[in-house]
Amino acid sequence: MEHIVIIGNGISGVTAARHIRKLSDKKITIISAETDYFFSRTALMYVYMGHMKFEHTQPYENWFWEKNNISLKNGFVKSVKTETKTLHFEGGDTLNYDKLIIATGSKPNKFGWKGQDSKGVMGMYHKQDLENLELHAPNNEVCKRAVIVGGGLIGIELAEMLNSRNIPVTFLVREPSFWNGVLPQAESEMINRHIKSHHIDLRLSSNLKEIVSDENGQVTSIIIEETGEEIPCNVVGLTAGVTPNIDFLKESNIEIGRGVKVNRFLETNITDVYAIGDCAEQHEPIGQRRPIEAVWYTGRMMGETVAQTICGNRIAYNPGHWFNSAKFFDIEYQTYGWVFAKPKEQHAHFHWKHNDDTKCITIEYHSATNQFLGINTFGIRMRHETFDTWLTEKRDVHYVIEHLLEANFDPEFFKHYETDIQKAFYSQFQTA
Repeated sequence: MEHIVIIGNGISGVTAARHIRKLSDKKITIISAETDYFFSRTALMYVYMGHMKFEHTQPYENWFWEKNNISLKNGFVKSVKTETKTLHFEGGDTLNYDKLIIATGSKPNKFGWKGQDSKGVMGMYHKQDLENLELHAPNNEVCKRAVIVGGGLIGIELAEMLNSRNIPVTFLVREPSFWNGVLPQAESEMINRHIKSHHIDLRLSSNLKEIVSDENGQVTSIIIEETGEEIPCNVVGLTAGVTPNIDFLKESNIEIGRGVKVNRFLETNITDVYAIGDCAEQHEPIGQRRPIEAVWYTGRMMGETVAQTICGNRIAYNPGHWFNSAKFFDIEYQTYGWVFAKPKEQHAHFHWKHNDDTKCITIEYHSATNQFLGINTFGIRMRHETFDTWLTEKRDVHYVIEHLLEANFDPEFFKHYETDIQKAFYSQFQTA
């Protein structure tokens, strides 16, 4: 019987296993060194905030795996020998495969800062990070202040988590405005104000120089590069992005760049070896997408795609139109299509913001053809399916503005802003 081995029990690896099982009776083994069972990584913050227990983050009961004839192995893969199709584990044991799926995800970036491995320094990606946070920041008596380094989505989640336990937070963001490499200026500045309104000490254009620790290796403070200012703290969260978790492949003959190089079928340069999720790097980017995407839903789609290929129906990975969602404290954010921080050549932005400074939208469209290209929404929920259809149909921006109410996903009694948005759009459009 053909043996499929999957390294990594995140959303990508587990989706691949489930779909292979639906399609076949192949032998399946999932390997993980992090946890015995699959859990929802995006839910970790809610465990710390007291909204759920860790076991609530596990979508499947523990009996599910045995019932579906999926073997689980807890272990750390040290190396892969593709010539003999053998995995070598840190403990000295080995495992043979017929087909291998690498789904090892990401690890938080470290940039060689002095003191970066001190006690009290952590990312916010793994279950071990959550355990570390509980140890070093259970309350504001033990943790007098935390410093977060890096202004992405994980950084703001960690700020919200610490804030929920009344732990003072200093937030170091390298850029002059929060996430302004992704968000247009007006949106980024609105989020700056929202972060500060939650009493977060937001430091823009600020880099970490070093992490200072005591004789026991425990964090005591950080030093800011630009000013030399020293900020006392007990916890440092490193959230300056993530990198594919592929160090164990460096001695193998599997081609790697920043991630494991794959074609559109998620195949590596070695027959019977595949890579999926945020450790996979496309040889050629798909449309405007980045070659590596650390996004939950694309990991799931890759798992479904590779399962089809392994079960005899070879299909190309096709993630469709870009979309994503996040939360900045109380403000929900969604993006569909492409809205760039600065409009591309021959593109234009329409921006509307509500007076309460917590709701806005930005639409990107082609300035010559008026084709709708993408939308960012903050504080107003919109339907994914509606925008997906409009992007596929290449609707023009006037159509989108006129039919915006059809896309609104807010409950019946929520206030609607479509009339205000339409007035602002036509006023701006006529002026232009």
